Amino acid sequence: MEEMSVSKNALSEALALSNELLRNIELNELPLANIALKSSRLARLLGEFNYQRIFSFEASGYTTTPDGVPPDVYSLAVIAGREYLLKDAKSGEVKKYIYTMSLEELEMEIVLAPTALDAARDAPVSVSSANPYQTVYGPSGNKHEREKIVGDATEAKGRLANRRSFIHQYVIGKYYELKFSGVADDIFSRIRHRVDAHIGSIIPESTKKFSSVYDNLQSDNSEDWSNAVHSCRRILQDLANAICPPQADVVKSIKSKSVTVKLGQEEYINRIIHFIESKSSSKRFKSIVGSNLQFVGNRLDGVFQAAQKGSHDIIVSREEADRYVAYTYMLIGDIISLV
Repeated sequence: MEEMSVSKNALSEALALSNELLRNIELNELPLANIALKSSRLARLLGEFNYQRIFSFEASGYTTTPDGVPPDVYSLAVIAGREYLLKDAKSGEVKKYIYTMSLEELEMEIVLAPTALDAARDAPVSVSSANPYQTVYGPSGNKHEREKIVGDATEAKGRLANRRSFIHQYVIGKYYELKFSGVADDIFSRIRHRVDAHIGSIIPESTKKFSSVYDNLQSDNSEDWSNAVHSCRRILQDLANAICPPQADVVKSIKSKSVTVKLGQEEYINRIIHFIESKSSSKRFKSIVGSNLQFVGNRLDGVFQAAQKGSHDIIVSREEADRYVAYTYMLIGDIISLV
């Protein structure tokens, strides 16, 4: 999907519409031109404006001018798979073209082909003397015209089948995308509700920070996305202070070597990992949560340090900010389960 914010209501409507469109296409319930217009609405709900224009052009025909097809329209036709190669009979040069006919025009060419063929039959010249009911036709002077009608109709059928496949592929792709997104959203919602239900009793002030995170993620400003990530770092610091306050360094044996682990004020990641190791008997849990925490913590620290140097927009996309907020939630959910 193109980079933009799409509301949950729009996503829910888009899922229902994509399911309805699949039925329309697969059961041949509507003319393809109508399906294209409904697909344009699906693209609009998802904020995919190029595809919205494509499906609109599919229904109405691609814009042409006395100078040809405008470059932006041509590029959309290429995305839609309407480009074809044609060899010049005189020069032998192969050139690229697009066909601009609307879906309705393609359908009409197929529908009218039998009538056109009948009109192109050779005129009768006599009636058979042996059989007065048998009409005798003259030389097939309209043979080339009939061959052209058949050829054009066959080409239109092929193109129409290609158009149906193109629309179907787009719709079914969006259907599964939205279906998976809904499942992922349900999973994350369960994690979020579990964390929200317990975090208030452990680190009450962090509920305000999470509220700030949500507000920043709604913004279109990259600096606000970075601020959302800074808030995640502060929440993990608050959690570390609550479950494992700053204390004296400890010496641990790692791979038969004595290693000093700092547990001071700034070493909040070390303190959380120290807490996990003291509470969980599962080595796999320690390994997975500990390594994830180390990765996320290092990244959050990196964003914070960059901000200290003036790089406030170090997070370049909402998607990246979303990812770190989700990671923070999942980590806190795992850690809270040990409290």
